[in-house]
Amino acid sequence: MKLVVNGKKKEYPKGITGEEVVKKEKARGVLAIKVDDVPLDLFTKINKDCEVKFITFRDKEGQDIFWHSSAHVLAYAVRNLYPDVKITIGPAVENGFYYDFDNIELTLDDFPEIETEVKKIVAKNYPFKKTTWKLADVKKHFPKNEYKLEMAKEFEKEGEKLTAYECGDFIDLCRGPHIPSTRFIQGFKLMKLAGAYWKGKAENKQLTRVYGISFPDQKELKQYLFKLQEAEKRDHRKLGKQLDLFSFHEEAAGMPFFHDKGTYIFDKLIQYMTEEIKKLNYEINKTPIILNKELWLRSGHWNHYKENMYFTKIDNQDYALKPMNCPGNMLIYKTKAHSYRELPIKAGEFGLVHRHELSGVLSGLFRVRAFTQDDAHIFCTEEQLQEQIIELIELVDRVYSVFDFDYHVELSTKPEKAMGDPKVWKIAEKSLADAMKAKKMKYQVNPGDGAFYGPKIDFHIKDAIGRTWQCGTIQLDFLMPEKFDLTYEGQDGKKHRPVMLHRTIYGSIERFLGILIEHYAGKFPLWISPEQIRILTIADRFVKKAEKLKQELIQEGFIVTSDNRSESIGKKVREAQVDKINYMLVFGEKEEKSGKLTVRTRSNEVINNVNLNKFVKDLKEEIELKK
Repeated sequence: MKLVVNGKKKEYPKGITGEEVVKKEKARGVLAIKVDDVPLDLFTKINKDCEVKFITFRDKEGQDIFWHSSAHVLAYAVRNLYPDVKITIGPAVENGFYYDFDNIELTLDDFPEIETEVKKIVAKNYPFKKTTWKLADVKKHFPKNEYKLEMAKEFEKEGEKLTAYECGDFIDLCRGPHIPSTRFIQGFKLMKLAGAYWKGKAENKQLTRVYGISFPDQKELKQYLFKLQEAEKRDHRKLGKQLDLFSFHEEAAGMPFFHDKGTYIFDKLIQYMTEEIKKLNYEINKTPIILNKELWLRSGHWNHYKENMYFTKIDNQDYALKPMNCPGNMLIYKTKAHSYRELPIKAGEFGLVHRHELSGVLSGLFRVRAFTQDDAHIFCTEEQLQEQIIELIELVDRVYSVFDFDYHVELSTKPEKAMGDPKVWKIAEKSLADAMKAKKMKYQVNPGDGAFYGPKIDFHIKDAIGRTWQCGTIQLDFLMPEKFDLTYEGQDGKKHRPVMLHRTIYGSIERFLGILIEHYAGKFPLWISPEQIRILTIADRFVKKAEKLKQELIQEGFIVTSDNRSESIGKKVREAQVDKINYMLVFGEKEEKSGKLTVRTRSNEVINNVNLNKFVKDLKEEIELKK
């Protein structure tokens, strides 16, 4: 039997298990296998020529399998401690897992006992074993559990086999796959309690939901908990309020109100991006936020994105607030005829869009209903495609390096609900992959996560505490130009269809600002800082000269404030440091007489006898270099 194991061709006997292949390959940390892209348990027998890939905790699928298995172990522990409990479901989620229970009352004080029971189960190294059931088996094993019976009937109705997984003397109805055994779970922590309705429907009974996190070793758990503590300190919602950057109000739920300081940073981000794209010969457009139904039908959004849109009527006609900027920019393209000599046309827009998000998922600047995209649409020929994708990749790299962001890249391919010919999709996916290969970029494939009109390259930045955020994207689109009948005149004098690239780098400027707040913990670099210098007077008699200094610095282009209150200089310094001011100038008798500055940084470094001209020159250089 011929297998392709992690990209290498091998000969193996028919009927070999995934676990035996792993042993022969001397691989470590393997949780499950993929056989022709289908995730399966390690005990699965392989009986045909196929491709085999190893799944570890470093893979998204591996984490899901690991966390789902941990949910089973949590349910096992709870059942041991509370025999009358009714177990329901326990999936993996973005950061860990949860399990929903009925007929139980828990508090946070119960968590240590449950965690101790989990440790006992882990220590016994119980293997996960798969069995096939019939409906009668479910009724027999769960005679008083209406939830399991309901799930089993739904599986049968959908034509699915009923399968269950044993772990010690615990068994649960489950599709799988699972990790080989409980000993793989070395770091385990329960995180929080919540109420949850069965199947998420308010008319159903409310259950007790227990959230947890787990890792293959204790060290990773400690690192994760440290990140959580750091994330709490850096929470952009708290810092946004403390630093007077933005606020939210019930009068426009999920739509941020930017205050003067927040608006300053927001505008600086746009200014910087404008400078960068103007170097690459971009035009910058501005399109309306409300367009009529006919446009959204033509673009496909009305049929594919309607549940995320807001609607209104004008002159008895249906209109929608734009969730994306692309249709408006295509209308601008169509205002005149184009020649191949003009291409590529690079149309940028900092466009305000609105998307309907459920109130339960709104989260500060990270998940909002109104936001500004740093959008651009590149209209080019197929021959120009690779060079334009490479130019965009280089632009993304340049921008992210300014903020000290590392990043990784994913190729997101055709989703289930997609428009257009699958053959065109394959060409588009290959074009994106070829451009990344030309740049010698490492990337991973994210199956089925493309936009409904085309595949995309997604850029995931890593912040100061190791969290990743998907921000930039390059989307290749053969379909919209066809739907909007976009053309250009070729060298042959005939009409041709341009290819279109959609791209963002910040993504949502609001979300990117939220990420920056947490990345810098509110300590913005000087070039985007909304309060760069604060002058702290020691006594009232120095206010007049200090105000003169303030005006001189403002004339030099800096954002300067003064603190002339009758408070101790120590208190003024502490408050300025809490406010994350880049530089504090202490002004008293010494400074007045000498004409020199006493400079304090927010990290509490003190520099005496600083020449004003040198201070101005150094700060301008810091801003210019975006240090």
